[in-house]
Amino acid sequence: MMQPGRVAITGVGETPMVRASKQSLLEMTVEASLAAIADAGLRPQDIDGFVVNRNSHSADELGFAMGIERRPFSAITDTVGGTGPTGSALTLAQLAIEAGLCRHVLVPYGFQATRPGGPYGFHSREPLKADLEMPVGFFGQATYFAAMANRYAHEYGLSEEQLAAVSITFRKWATLTPGAQKREPMDLDAYRASPMISTPFRVADCCLMTDAGAAYVVSRADAAADAPHPRVLVQGLGLGTTGYPQSIMFTQPASIFDYPGRESAAQAFAMAGVGAKDLDLAQIYDGFSISALVQTEQLGLCDEGQGGRFYAEGHAMPGGRMPVNTSGGHMSGGYLPGITLLIEGVRQLRGQRGEAQVPDAKLCAVTGLGGNSHATTILARS
Repeated sequence: MMQPGRVAITGVGETPMVRASKQSLLEMTVEASLAAIADAGLRPQDIDGFVVNRNSHSADELGFAMGIERRPFSAITDTVGGTGPTGSALTLAQLAIEAGLCRHVLVPYGFQATRPGGPYGFHSREPLKADLEMPVGFFGQATYFAAMANRYAHEYGLSEEQLAAVSITFRKWATLTPGAQKREPMDLDAYRASPMISTPFRVADCCLMTDAGAAYVVSRADAAADAPHPRVLVQGLGLGTTGYPQSIMFTQPASIFDYPGRESAAQAFAMAGVGAKDLDLAQIYDGFSISALVQTEQLGLCDEGQGGRFYAEGHAMPGGRMPVNTSGGHMSGGYLPGITLLIEGVRQLRGQRGEAQVPDAKLCAVTGLGGNSHATTILARS
């Protein structure tokens, strides 16, 4: 069984978050990886483990590009979306370090929203969706999550102002974040001026389209003692799954917004020996406003059905009692699924976030949604 505090995240790095980059996916991933390694006070040759994502480049390609000749451990995650870099990859890295296979594991992630098909290409390759849903126009994640929002509103009630508060909150944090993709201030009037995509969703309710690379380094905790930054320990890890394949996720399950977030949160809190009330802040996977709202409830930041009120009352805003998505998240900061939220959590716990710094931040939860899977990670300042 994995133990809390055995590993630390010692280095983080990312390229600029842009709508369309002239760099290749490999170039962006390598740039971010080298930045993370340097941030950890290491050389590329110090990296002796890789955990890559199935949609990115292989460890062989990345290692060669960075001049890393010896790699005794490498693995690949096949969980999609935010679950991979925030949960599965971190779990594999900790297991490898605890087994004595390596000391420093690199977790790289590159993403190109401008690739052919963009984020819609993944679902268009699923026969059930291509045969049964796409012909009637039920296609694309904005439509899937808009249906979730409508169902949630039917179950619990959700006003336009409450839904808008999620987007407005994350945009407020983005205005305090140099490098965020969307830094223009947004109030309710500006939200209402955002074009309607799929009722009730406007553009402002959706994650950004981003080309970028990001990476982090996981080290054995005692090997991180001499790192140049305060140690950020991995205190809790949880992974929840459903019995559904990706081909029917988002559209056909009995409850289309009941992600396995409660399961992952319970595991992570149990491993860390803490609860939601102990958190100082959270980074919640915000592919869309409704998914962030539902995960806020599942993480235990508010009661079920109260997510809209939580955001509308300003609790997640700068100065609120539970800051959420302090970089602007995926809806205003930049969309590299999950990994940028983890990086933001690390920077907050190091005290590196300037205007957006949460005072005396010691404990941060990070969530990642992958459709039929969900990850919760608890990070702690050492």
